[in-house]
Amino acid sequence: MANIKSAIKRVKTNDKRRAHNASLKSAMRTAVKNFETLAANKDAEAATAAFAVATKKLDKAATKGLIHKNAASRQKSRLAKTLNGINA
Repeated sequence: MANIKSAIKRVKTNDKRRAHNASLKSAMRTAVKNFETLAANKDAEAATAAFAVATKKLDKAATKGLIHKNAASRQKSRLAKTLNGINA
């Protein structure tokens, strides 16, 4: 454990940030899974709404640096492709 006051504070801050980031990342993954479930059930209207939520969460995660922007873009592209397959 750290002995210096600033190092102790840094450890606390890192723990808080890690918990916050884990929460955001979990919410993002849940949104994507919700969309995939609705897409598998061929529920077009609900899937469209879930797609909007998942896209927003992915963009936010990329902005905050939780995931790389290209990873977010790739996931959004795959979700859009799935959605277009349902609507077609």
